[in-house]
Amino acid sequence: MKKTLAFLTMAAMAPACAFGTYMMAPAMDEPVADPDSTGFVFTDVRVLPTTPVKDQNKSGTCWAFSGISHMEEDVLRQGGPELDLSEMFVVRNCYIDKAKKYVRTGGKINFAQGGGFADVLHSLREYGAMPESAYSGLNYGEDKHSHYEMANALEAYLNQIIKNPNKRLSTAWLRGFEGILDAYLGEVPETFVYEGKTYTPKEFAKAMKLDADNFTSVTSYTHHPFYTYFPLEIADNWLWASSYNLPMEEMKQMVDNALEKGYTVAWAADVSEPTFKWREGVAVLPAERTEADMDGTELSRWVTLSDADREKEKNKVTGPVKERTITQEDRQRTFDNWETTDDHGMVIVGTATDQEGNRYYKVKNSWDTNQIYGGYLYVSEPYFLEKTLAVLVNNDVLPKKK
Repeated sequence: MKKTLAFLTMAAMAPACAFGTYMMAPAMDEPVADPDSTGFVFTDVRVLPTTPVKDQNKSGTCWAFSGISHMEEDVLRQGGPELDLSEMFVVRNCYIDKAKKYVRTGGKINFAQGGGFADVLHSLREYGAMPESAYSGLNYGEDKHSHYEMANALEAYLNQIIKNPNKRLSTAWLRGFEGILDAYLGEVPETFVYEGKTYTPKEFAKAMKLDADNFTSVTSYTHHPFYTYFPLEIADNWLWASSYNLPMEEMKQMVDNALEKGYTVAWAADVSEPTFKWREGVAVLPAERTEADMDGTELSRWVTLSDADREKEKNKVTGPVKERTITQEDRQRTFDNWETTDDHGMVIVGTATDQEGNRYYKVKNSWDTNQIYGGYLYVSEPYFLEKTLAVLVNNDVLPKKK
């Protein structure tokens, strides 16, 4: 997985997160930027109803936060209540099932904090859902999620199990693994009370009209035939879950159609680009700067800069810029050579324009609200086209199969 120095600095050396890998929320020690200082003036065109922005903090669970947010917003779309669902119920369930596969394969799959939208659907389908009030996952003396210690303990434990010193696995290893999860996240209640009624997790999911079979993952790559399903080859797709493969422009048209019809879209994307500016609330893909683009005065200054300073200059974003024209070949090339990597999961909740009429997607993140737009950012269409790994959509907006 690609890690640029600029992004690692921004994310306080945190690992990444999304459809496969995992991104922890960056430290926000700097003052929140003034919108007037960014050079961008955004006008929201369409913004769908959403549940409040949450904070994954020091946990590599953006896939759970974004996937759960997408489920919450689908309930709102159906006229249901504003839910606050438990992400850690999902995380715990997936850790257990991932551990079973990790042991069965002798440690030959990736075991990490990362996951994907398919994991959220898997947990919902197999185990149901819980409100945050029934299972917060904070059982270890912290007010916010901080999974470094737990994640290290879980992986270390499994690595000892797969050494198999007794030449056969004991009947206790899974209970031992679950014991670590109990210590950190807490034991899962068999039933809980929500607004005066007692539910099991599966009863709650059914009552809230949460149905995993209503959603499909969609991607766009040419190394598999279009209009077929295939498991996207990323390390944390431990379920080997399949995505439906559409041409790039059809994928974008589907997303636009979903937003127009009132459906949010879960978005797995590469956010390691230096022009993914979280504090400034914008992500763009500027056209490459060349010496031929500069007048004489600019060129004379440019040629005196060091390579590092030139890179900084190219990555400056001080307002709307000319961006790359993205092709299907660009998507494939950047995926194949690891320029586009699976970093983070968020939710597309609307559209907007800048002061020059350029179109953007409004995106809800899970890195708290102490940011320029209160936890949201604006992603340009070129950025979306090249840096999208996959999207999760309601089946209602899927194009007819060809």
